[in-house]
Amino acid sequence: MKKIVIIICACLSFVLGLMIFGYAAEPVSKTSAEGLPAPPSISAKQAILIEGETGEVLYEKNADEKGYPASTTKIMTALVVLDLCRQYDISIKEKVKIPKEAVGVEGSSLYLKAGETKTIEELLYGVMLRSGNDGATALAAVMGGNTEHFVRLMNEKAEALGCTGTHFVNPSGLSDEEHYTTARDLSTIARCAMENKTFRKVVKTKTWKEYTNKNKTVFQYEGATGIKIGFTKQAGRTLVASAKRQGVELICVVLSDGNWFNDAYSLMDYGFEVKGCNDER
Repeated sequence: MKKIVIIICACLSFVLGLMIFGYAAEPVSKTSAEGLPAPPSISAKQAILIEGETGEVLYEKNADEKGYPASTTKIMTALVVLDLCRQYDISIKEKVKIPKEAVGVEGSSLYLKAGETKTIEELLYGVMLRSGNDGATALAAVMGGNTEHFVRLMNEKAEALGCTGTHFVNPSGLSDEEHYTTARDLSTIARCAMENKTFRKVVKTKTWKEYTNKNKTVFQYEGATGIKIGFTKQAGRTLVASAKRQGVELICVVLSDGNWFNDAYSLMDYGFEVKGCNDER
């Protein structure tokens, strides 16, 4: 009995000593073994954070796992449209006639009317800021000759960029089991799109004529440069966000994420800390 009492007292003394010196309740370290900040915990099913200029991966979570892009699909739609404009020397000020197939498309809408004319620029802003599915369909039909051919161009572009887990079946992102991507592929597509000055200008814009950007990143996050949100029941909430500070631009992708904006901001905060950037642009 005396031995047991001695052992208990020794244990209590040891624990008391740890508490006095602040070890017993030591918090989980916020830095890695290498001294770098620890990445945040996020709720996205798939995610990735890259440096825009180099493509360096700063964080990833199930980045090669199949996911659904929803309206972040329109990043590729706009990219292909701008590629075609450059290839055929077409100005974005060019007026085009809205085809019947673009009228009444399910989901977010620009409320286009068959036969009315819009410039390519108007449709691009409507697609990227307002996320108009009818606008995306109109651009695909007009610029590709028909929607099917345009979607083929989207898939060819994805393949040319080295995307191995992506397949598109429409230009808007409406739900389809065969319309999918990965966080890594989507970051690759976004990185390419952001190299286009017109694309970059459009997605950074807060308001343009009657359109207000649905991507709250450009209103809320310091140094934000774009780019696109998406949502369907199948995909959940998807977001590709970008920001630039002290010459470093980050691109963040979160898929199937109920906490999409906060998670993207946390990841970009982490990325800028890793890169040694403060809150200045």
